[in-house]
Formats: sequence, structure tokens, C-alpha cells
Amino acid sequence: MNGRDLVRSVKMVGSVQALRSVRSSLRRRNADARALPRRGAERARVPGLVVGAEPGPGGGVVRFARSKLRVRVAVGGSVFWGWDGAEPLPSYALAGAAPEPDPRAELEPDKDGGWQVVSERLTVAVSRHGAVELRTPGGVVLRRELPPRWWEPVAGGAARWVQRSEVPADARFFGLGGRASGPRLRDGVYALWNTDPGGRFGPGDDPLYLTMPVQVVVSDAGTHLMFHDNTWSGRVTLREGEEGAGSGHDRLGMCEVRMDGGPLRCWVMAGTPARVLQGWTALTGAPALPPSWALGPQHARWGFGSEREVRRIVAGYRERGLPLSVLHLDIDHHDACRVFTVDRGRFPDLPGLAKELREDGVRLVSIVDPAVKAEPGNAVFDSGTAVGSGGAFVRDARGRAVRGEVWPGECVYPDFTDPQVRGWWGGLYEERLAQGFSGVWHDMNEPVSFAAFGDPTLPRSARHSLEGRGGDHREAHNVYGLEMARAGYEGLRRLRPDTRPFLFSRSGWAGMQRYGGTWSGDVETSWPGLRASLALVLGLGLCGVPYSGPDVGGFDGSPSPELYLRWFQLGAYLPLFRTHAAIDAGRREPWEFGPQVLAHARAALEERERLRPYFVTLAQLARLTGAPYVRPLWWGAPGERALRECEDAFLLGDALLVAPVLERGADRRAVRLPRGRWYDTATGEVYEGPGQVLLDAPLARVPVLARAGAVLPVRGADGGVELEVWAPAAGRSGGGLVVRDAGDGWERAEVERYTSRLVDGMVLVEREGEQGLVNYPVRVRGL
Repeated sequence: MNGRDLVRSVKMVGSVQALRSVRSSLRRRNADARALPRRGAERARVPGLVVGAEPGPGGGVVRFARSKLRVRVAVGGSVFWGWDGAEPLPSYALAGAAPEPDPRAELEPDKDGGWQVVSERLTVAVSRHGAVELRTPGGVVLRRELPPRWWEPVAGGAARWVQRSEVPADARFFGLGGRASGPRLRDGVYALWNTDPGGRFGPGDDPLYLTMPVQVVVSDAGTHLMFHDNTWSGRVTLREGEEGAGSGHDRLGMCEVRMDGGPLRCWVMAGTPARVLQGWTALTGAPALPPSWALGPQHARWGFGSEREVRRIVAGYRERGLPLSVLHLDIDHHDACRVFTVDRGRFPDLPGLAKELREDGVRLVSIVDPAVKAEPGNAVFDSGTAVGSGGAFVRDARGRAVRGEVWPGECVYPDFTDPQVRGWWGGLYEERLAQGFSGVWHDMNEPVSFAAFGDPTLPRSARHSLEGRGGDHREAHNVYGLEMARAGYEGLRRLRPDTRPFLFSRSGWAGMQRYGGTWSGDVETSWPGLRASLALVLGLGLCGVPYSGPDVGGFDGSPSPELYLRWFQLGAYLPLFRTHAAIDAGRREPWEFGPQVLAHARAALEERERLRPYFVTLAQLARLTGAPYVRPLWWGAPGERALRECEDAFLLGDALLVAPVLERGADRRAVRLPRGRWYDTATGEVYEGPGQVLLDAPLARVPVLARAGAVLPVRGADGGVELEVWAPAAGRSGGGLVVRDAGDGWERAEVERYTSRLVDGMVLVEREGEQGLVNYPVRVRGL
């Protein structure tokens, strides 16, 4: 037994529950020992030599001596391939039916006995030994997949496999879900198993709550996204390449994907970063559009404790003139931590409180955990046992409901891979709506069972429906949070069909953007934790999840005033702007850190509110195009090598470059600029990129630069929308997009396009397609 894990459990949940978690861990291990087959002797297999091919729609099947490979180019340019009969469906990642094959793409003979499929954006070449090479239309190699290898148990069972790849020597890796050490993923091993790190995490912790087998690779040859559509546990080993000096040879970059089971099938798309993300979201689904109020400042704390404290916090914001849009209630508002209940002693009139706050412009959001207290008389437990023929809860190999220790005590877990269970669970959100909540955040849904042996999850042998196919937790674990989000989102849509649901989830998988966003989870309160917060948001955006943000200030411990302020300033420019803290981490209201921090935090809040129309536009564009709000500096220029190395600044849309302060005591910082003219929005100073500049970063603000020619919507002094236009350089033009806030329903977004140009020393702003009509006040800056 690991004594350190036991001590951690005692600190988190108390001695009695910690001892029960030891029993739960032993029960889980024993269940796996009984039910999971031992691998025993294994037989290794490789594809062998090619023996023939069969053309088909969009590509065809290449047959080898011991395997077969299906290659299919889809309409839109994405490419699929699957070994041993693997097809695009069934898949938890895809938004619906697989895209139609491109009739123009055909399987044809290639050199040396291989085959190839030529498409508009990629050429897929298959060697006679089973290597798969991805080439640009100009013939430059983006990626080379070496022949895979399988290990199949002689006695039968799931085959594990490995796929090794080579990328150009200058390539850089990004993605793989939420990684605290990113956004650029350096040499190392990255696990694919959604995991609660246990109370706090920093840049060295891996894996975290949300892993995805989604790689974004950027090189001089181009940008491509590679997705291994497999939900089993696995690991990805990355090694960056190295270019040869003088007459030396290049050392290619390397990627190795090892999976413990499941199909070997991939999707790949290439092009500009914008085109790649557009193709990815076309495949996996458009991001859910958050209500406009969810783009404002939000406040949470584990341990508000009572209606009185909630009112005190909201009054504190109002008395100090600080904007606040949302307040989150954690597990302490539940009755004995049981989901879909309210502690009437602490919150005697929650609907009345919600109504009162909403009239003051503040929405309430509720935490929802998946663990259901296994207690007859508990309404959720009782109704769950009546779902279907066998009940709603995950069962072990003997047919008994799996039990684990979570906040309420001994709990059972809904099987969200069962459509009936998702329907039942989604209906339970009616209680949350009746209490006055406007949205939900899903927590503890990796899923978590407090454990003393380092793997806080359900037994891997636990049985799941998997949409009626049947299978165990090894396949279902990574999509558990995704399908819980699906259940909640679809339930909220049924219950309130005229209102966009607001939901974000700690855990998930590829495609989770269809149901909402995510947040960092329990990031440690430290300067490295602040840096990890930015890495997570950037990495998740490149995996197709545009709406995310950290616990501002860190989850555990007490931040110094400087650390809190710098975190607050970063959060003001991220999609989900939310303070949050553990029950013993102290208060995180801006006024708790002294008058200087309060003044600077007020400035950050006011700037966030001023930029609210811009955030509304970015949210709509993310839904329409897949482009994240927060983008790496290389987004518009992936060929600029210096920008690929920059991890401490980001683009907010196309118009703004934000350079947060991530180090203690810093009052100046170096900023790498993309090509073009940039204005310091605070001082008006002009800088020309590409290059690096040194900017002032006093405690009062972080450096923010605007692109010359940018047109962005902001909130004017009268509360209406106005256009902020940054003067274009002489001989150049600029522009921007505006999407009006149409409310929180499903009205179709109207995208307005504006251009800016310099004419006789004056900035001329016009709306495309409307004879130059501009319906907003215009404020020009930078002249």
C-alpha cells in the first residue's frame, strides 16, 4: 500500500472516509484480478508485404499478407485510414455520420509496388510494407507512418498496438488535450487516461483530467492534425527533431503511439491552422455557443456555506462597482453532498435567491457530480435503479453495481454510454432549473473514486453499454465525462428548448466542444501553475475546445497579492474568466488583497466588459469556423519558426496580442511580434514585426497590442456597441468581423465584415456588401 496516497486521502476527505476508500481500492483491484483476462503469451504481427488492392469510393483497400488497410479521402479534404477492417463508425468523436467520400480521389499504383490516393490537399502514399506517407500537393512529406505492429494474446483478447511516425526535423508538436507542460509538447511521454491528479497539479503532472489523442504538428512543410480515434488507455512518446549543422544530416522528429487495445484508425487534415481547425470541427462538431452572460466575469468558491455569504459576495462586487455575471455554487450547497439536492438549512430559499440575483444581473451555476449516493430513499438512486432492465449504474463482471467512495460516501456511477441512462440523467436537470440555476459545471467525472493506491477510478473490468455494443471500462473510461456532458446538454435542451445551455466539464474527450467547454481543474497556486493555466487553454483550443479557462488564483493555497493580480489579468483575456478556490484556500474576492490589487483588478474587469462584444463575436466565429478565441502566435504564420517557440503570449482573435506576466517581480517583458505593425493599446507606441520588443508591464496592466488595421467591436460609454479601429499602415488595408449579440436563444448569427484603409491621412471604414454603410459609432486609434 502507498502510504503517501493514504495520507493524501485523509487530508482530502477525513480519516473515516479515507479508510473506506482503502476498502474501495482493494475491492477494485480484486474485481480486476478476477475479471480481466491475463495477457499471457502474445503473438506479434506486422502487415507483411502488399498482395493487392481494391479501389473504392474516395480511395480503397490495400491488402497485405497479414492485414488490410482502408484509405478514404472525404469531401472537405480530411483523410481516414483504418487497419484490419476498422471503419470511421462507431465513434464517440464524430458529430454524426462520417463525411461522404470524395469521388475525385482514386486509389492508383505508386512506385516500388505501393499505392497512392491523390486529393486536392494531400497525397496518401502506401508502401508495399505498410508505411503510410502524407505529402503536400507539391510532394513535400508532412508525416510518415511506419508499418504498425500488433501484439495479440494467444489465448484471445484485445490486441495492443504501436504506431511510430516521423515528421520533419523542424516540426513542433501541440495538442493531446489539456497538458500543463504545453502548449508546445517537448520530448517526453504523455499518457492517454483521464485522471484526477488529487487536489492540485503543476506543469510536471501528467496525465490530467482531459486527454485526447489529437496532435497538431507545425513545420515548414505545413500544418496538419492527426487524430487516433481510439478511446483505450495509451501513451504518446514525442521527440523533436534536429536539423543538421553544416553537412550533417537532419534527425527527424518522432512520434510513437501505443494503445492497450481498440482499433488502429486515424483521421488527418492539413492546410493552414485555420483550415485545419475548420476541418476538425466539421468532423467532430461545431462548438456549443455559450450564452452571452457566460462571457462575463464569474466567481466561485468551494465553501460559500450559506445564502447570507452569497449575498455578501455579490453585494461586495456591487458596492465596489465591480462587474459580475455569474456566481457558482460548489458541493457545499448540496444536502450531504448528494447530487440534485439542496441543504435547506444553509439555503432555505434557493429559487428566491436565484431570482433576486438574476434581477441584479447575476446568474447562478450549479456543480453536478456523477457519483450517486448508494442509499435507498435517495430519490436519484431509487429512480436510477428503475432505468431499463438492469438499472442505470455501471456494473461489475458479476452484474453488481460498482461502488466507490466519493464526497457523499459510498456511491454508484451512471453508465453514460447507455442512451437510456443519458435520457434519465438529462431529465434530472429539471430540478436544477427549478432551483433557479442558469447553468451547470460537471466535476469529478473522469470518473473519480477516492483511492489509496494511485488510480482513482472505476475498475477497468467494470461493464458498460457502449451504445449497446457492450464492453468494459478500459474502453469507456476516457469518454465517460464526454457522455455525461452529452447527457446534461441534451437534457437541458429538451427542458429549455428556447435557451442555449451553459455547461462546462472537467473531463471529456475529442468532440466535447459539441456540449460545452472545460476549465483547468485544480491547478496549483504558484507561478508555474499560472504558466500552466495558459498552456492548457492554448492546447485545448488547438484540439477543438475553444471555451476554457483556469481557476484564477489557483485552486489550493493562498496566492500572494502579486500572483493573484497577474492571474486575474490573464483570466480577463481568456474565454472562461472565473475565480475559484478550495474550501481551505481563503477568499478570492479582489478586495481581499488590498486597495492596490483592487484598483488594478477593477481595471481588468472593466476592460473585459469593454471587450464583451468582441468576445461575443469570437464565440460566434468559433462555432462557425472552429477557430479558438485564444490562438498561438504562429496561428497566422506557421512558417515563422520564432513564433513556434513562443509560449508566453497569445493572440485573442485576429486583432489583439496579449502578453501576460508569468514571473514574480517582473515589470517589463520581452514580446515576440508577428509580421506587421502593432500598437501598444496603453501607450499608443508603434512597433513593426517580425521581431522582439521589450515592453513595460507595470502591476496596473499587462501588455496588449492591437494589429494595425484591426476593426473590433467594443462596448461604448453608453453601453452600446462601437467599432474600435486601429489605423492601418500607409498602403495597407485591414478589417474585422462583427457578430451582434442576438440573445441567449438560437437566432442565426449574421456576420458583418468591415474594412479599413488610409485615404489622404484619414481612416476610412466600410461595411462590405452594404454600400459602405456603418451602423455603429467609430473610434479611430493609432493616428
